[in-house]
Amino acid sequence: MSELTSFNESNVSWEPLPGPDGLPADHIEMSILNIDDQANIVDVLFKFEAHAKIVMHRHTSVFNTFVVKGEHHIYTPEGELTEVRPAGTYRCGQPSEEPHTEGGGNEDVVILFSLRPYDAEQPIYEILDEHHDVVATMNFNALKELYEAKAA
Repeated sequence: MSELTSFNESNVSWEPLPGPDGLPADHIEMSILNIDDQANIVDVLFKFEAHAKIVMHRHTSVFNTFVVKGEHHIYTPEGELTEVRPAGTYRCGQPSEEPHTEGGGNEDVVILFSLRPYDAEQPIYEILDEHHDVVATMNFNALKELYEAKAA
C-alpha cells in the first residue's frame, strides 16, 4: 500500500493576481492551469493567505471549487464568517448578487476554481468597494491574456 502525501504547493508556479488598481491584489496568488478556448472555461488555483481576507467581490458566472489544502473561509461584507470548507470540499457555484470576501483559516488555503463564464466578455467576477460599487471586473479574455503572457 502506498503512503499518502500532502499537496506540495512548492511545485506550483504562483503569480500575483492583478488588483483593480493594476497592482497585485492583497492576500491572494494564482496559477492558471488551463484555458479552454472552445468552452470558455478557465481552471485556476488560487491561494488565499491564512487569517486574511481578499477583496470584496461577487461571482457573476458559474464556477466550481475544490479545496485542495487548508480551510476556505467565506465572510459577509461585514466580516462575519458564514462558511468553512475544509480540504476535500467540492462546490458548484452560481452567479450571485451577494458580495462576500474569502480567505484562509489557520494556514494558507489552496482552491481549484473552474470558472465557466461561457461568454469570453462576460465578467467572471466583479470587485467591489466598501459601498458595493463595482470598481473592476475580470473576464475570460483577461485571464487568457495573463495565461498567454506567462507562457511567452
